[in-house]
Amino acid sequence: MKIIVPMAGRGSRLRPHTLTVPKPLIPIAGKPIVHRLVSDIAKVLGEPIDEVAFVLGDPAFFGEDVVKSLTDLAESLGAKASIYRQDQPLGTGHAIMCAKESLSGPAVIAYADTLIRADFNLDKEADAAIWVKQVEHPEAYGVVKLNDENEIIELVEKPAEFVSDLAVIGIYYFKDVGVLKEELQYVLDNNIIHGGEYQINDGIKGMMAKGRRFVTGQVDEWMDCGNKNVTIETNGKMLGFLQADNEKLVADSAKIENSEIIPPCYIGENVLIKNATVGPNVSIGDNSQIENATLKNSLIQTNSLVKNANLEEAMIGNYAKFDGKFTKVSIGDYSTMEQ
Repeated sequence: MKIIVPMAGRGSRLRPHTLTVPKPLIPIAGKPIVHRLVSDIAKVLGEPIDEVAFVLGDPAFFGEDVVKSLTDLAESLGAKASIYRQDQPLGTGHAIMCAKESLSGPAVIAYADTLIRADFNLDKEADAAIWVKQVEHPEAYGVVKLNDENEIIELVEKPAEFVSDLAVIGIYYFKDVGVLKEELQYVLDNNIIHGGEYQINDGIKGMMAKGRRFVTGQVDEWMDCGNKNVTIETNGKMLGFLQADNEKLVADSAKIENSEIIPPCYIGENVLIKNATVGPNVSIGDNSQIENATLKNSLIQTNSLVKNANLEEAMIGNYAKFDGKFTKVSIGDYSTMEQ
């Protein structure tokens, strides 16, 4: 089994945090988004992963440190890491085809801007599966249309009239991803463009037109990391799941002095918390310091200093300094905000 991960986008909606760090490498509950996504997919599949192929953007932004992080991720699953580049943002279908050398055999394709919690048996007799989640407002999503046998027969983008309430979340399984490769090559060769881009949906529709059988794979939780507010919400949800799974969330090297920790919280290596109340739903990255502060529902990255603060729904980047009375802040890496 292979996992193909297109992740070349810059994550503009999550700025300033993605000005220096690619969005898939933003930590959620102490682990980068893409690390959690790939590990969770591998867990759901329940079988050996042979290769993880990553499609990255500009090497000036997705540099060698990113490549090393992703290589370590693949190797932690016992898999080979393959690195490809998408030089231009030409759409989801184009991004997949940038990894054409890896497009053979059974594979999962997963876009690295979402997190899932799932526990189900994948129908591997089907030609393909599309992960979906039941949503309240399907008109805001791409949805699947099913026949009487619960097979997918159509993809509809933001339907004006009700089609179904099963939204496509951007994770797909193909019994032979080489079939999708053939259809996407046709899309590229014939310049089939929607919204100015080459879309994976056009490749999937080509497969459906030739009688390929598509089924759904449903997830229990679908968590977005699109902007600051939903990223903080996702961080809180993930902390709750990890606490329920009895995962270790507080590093042994963390120093907690005259402070109260209200779980669930993630506290990284060599963190100092002094005269503070932290939690619930707070993540603090390695080597950060929290002094004379109250934090809840917030995400603090690595090597940062937070003092004299009362923060809620805050997101603070790496190597940042915050000392002040503002509450719902969002400051990026290497920023300073002091009074």
